[in-house]
Amino acid sequence: MTWDVALILGIDGLANGAIYLLAGLGLVLIFSVTRVVFVPFGDIAAFAALTLAAFETGKLPPTIGLVAVLAALAVLTEVGSLIRRGEARRIPKAVLAWGVLPLVPCAIAWAAASAGVPAPVQLAVSVLLVVPVAPLLARVVFQPIADASVLVLLIVSLALHFLLSGLGLLFFGPEGSRTSPLASGTLTLGDGFTVSGQVILMVSSAIVLSGLFFLVFERTVMGKALRVTAVNRVGARLVGIRPARTALLAYGCASLLAGLIGVLIAPVTTNDSGFIIGLKAFVAAIIGGLVSYPMTAIGALAVGVVESFASFWSGALKDVIVFSLLIPVLMLRSFMARHVEEEEEEVDQ
Repeated sequence: MTWDVALILGIDGLANGAIYLLAGLGLVLIFSVTRVVFVPFGDIAAFAALTLAAFETGKLPPTIGLVAVLAALAVLTEVGSLIRRGEARRIPKAVLAWGVLPLVPCAIAWAAASAGVPAPVQLAVSVLLVVPVAPLLARVVFQPIADASVLVLLIVSLALHFLLSGLGLLFFGPEGSRTSPLASGTLTLGDGFTVSGQVILMVSSAIVLSGLFFLVFERTVMGKALRVTAVNRVGARLVGIRPARTALLAYGCASLLAGLIGVLIAPVTTNDSGFIIGLKAFVAAIIGGLVSYPMTAIGALAVGVVESFASFWSGALKDVIVFSLLIPVLMLRSFMARHVEEEEEEVDQ
């Protein structure tokens, strides 16, 4: 391997790592607030990419029907919960929150598809359309079992991924769709080395979005509420923060990140690429212990670089090599973690 090849692989790895970084931030955000390993994160990214592809081909995005179905299920779930609690007077508000508001992006997407809007508007609408997906899924699936164990939540999350994969096939069809590159042209560096505009866009987007993510958490009331809930749910309740609302906020922010990832990977996406991105972002999140955003970012870049060099050595084994990173990471964390022996208390009879 020459230095030129190594440099090319390194740049490609940074581009992939930038995507895994954004996905890893979304996974850590949801887990830290709700204890849910949100496996369907990648599916939402794929829906955003397929939505943009539908706009480019002049078709009505099937995501509209998917969001409408989820909104109907969320309304039925919320109304049923209110009736059981004897709070029927709140049903109109529930219908507005869970039935009407999620359909607003659908109406915007419908109008945009009919009017033939320019590409920047298509990008924005594609992201906007998938934002309600994660909160709606959370209301239907995760909120009723919010107090379950992490293992149960993980199993449910995995089952939800397979359900969304089936719905994706139903609404979008088995054929994958790709879009034209979002950024054309190349940047020439020293010695004739060039970097494509798409790679520059992906890396710069990751840097900007990560910076905005940091500012939201450090400088806004919303971000501080999320941090408090992540650190201590009981303490959050004591100061008037409702964990259920912050959980929905976390799902909404993660869905927004998934939508942005979707439009970035749209030129190279397939129906199953979202799931693969989610799995590799999960490796990065594990490196960060599912709690540390800086370590997750470092882990994401490491995963991207390792994947790039592994694909050069053996394209068939690159995913095996990437996922094998979990073994030393988990072993190291096991050695460093404190192990508390459970002592059985003797009870005098």
